[in-house]
Amino acid sequence: MFRLAHLSDPHLPPPAGPGARGELAAKRALSRLAWRRKRRGHDPAVLAAITADVAAQACDHVAVTGDLTNFSTLAEFAGARAWLETLGPASGVTVSPGNHDALVAQDEGRRFAGLAPWFGDAGDGDFPHVRRRGEVALVNLCSAIPTPPLFATGRLGAQQIERLADLLSELGREKRLRVVLLHHPPVDGVVSRRKALIDAAGLREVLARCGAELVLHGHGHEAAFGKTASPAGPIPVLGVPSASATPGHGHPAARWHAIEISAAQVEVIARGLDTATGVIGEIGRYRLPAFRTGIAA
Repeated sequence: MFRLAHLSDPHLPPPAGPGARGELAAKRALSRLAWRRKRRGHDPAVLAAITADVAAQACDHVAVTGDLTNFSTLAEFAGARAWLETLGPASGVTVSPGNHDALVAQDEGRRFAGLAPWFGDAGDGDFPHVRRRGEVALVNLCSAIPTPPLFATGRLGAQQIERLADLLSELGREKRLRVVLLHHPPVDGVVSRRKALIDAAGLREVLARCGAELVLHGHGHEAAFGKTASPAGPIPVLGVPSASATPGHGHPAARWHAIEISAAQVEVIARGLDTATGVIGEIGRYRLPAFRTGIAA
């Protein structure tokens, strides 16, 4: 059995200090205004408690599906790297960038500023990235793109989708349990059109043709369950709330999922903030249908 921790959208607070303020001054004014309104919904203390709980559960790997930063500044990326190091070595943590991590266009030398060790085993290079861990393969996509004000859409792009098809087919021949990671949900109904994955249909077509066993995403700040087609049957598509969310701000309180994966079944254990007690603990659990990959249980 492989135990995967899935958390998302920590929205680490922007660092203080003159240098950080100067860098923020060059970012979109609307984004700064939005952060002032939303920041009370994200508490670093809650994130610290979630992070400690993830560590206590001793999962085999951690997946973070984006929005580590708010304005994609260099100072924020430095803070993101420091936080990721508290989750474990880069080989044990995979990050799929979110729209806030690509808030403005940057040259390739600064794109996602030093997060490459957390993308996949190959380190740098183009997405998709992959990590092979026993019978499980984590396939990491990047849907993060700069967008106009008031939009938070994502796009994978034709080249990434084409490479994904080849990679999923290769991993299928290896009889791996393929877990696809990305920030934006690939199914309809989770977020509004101005926040949606623009080429979700292209991704779903590849999944329908080449197959995968599980898709994990963030972005919606909600616990979401959907399905998309594959040659072996429906693929579960799971989203998770923000890992730093406080109750009473329009979204569920902070949560993460411990996902126990085997060829026989997948069990999802939701752990998060109990709004009555303020304690992090188990909220509930459920099982997904058995994988149909031909791997013996």
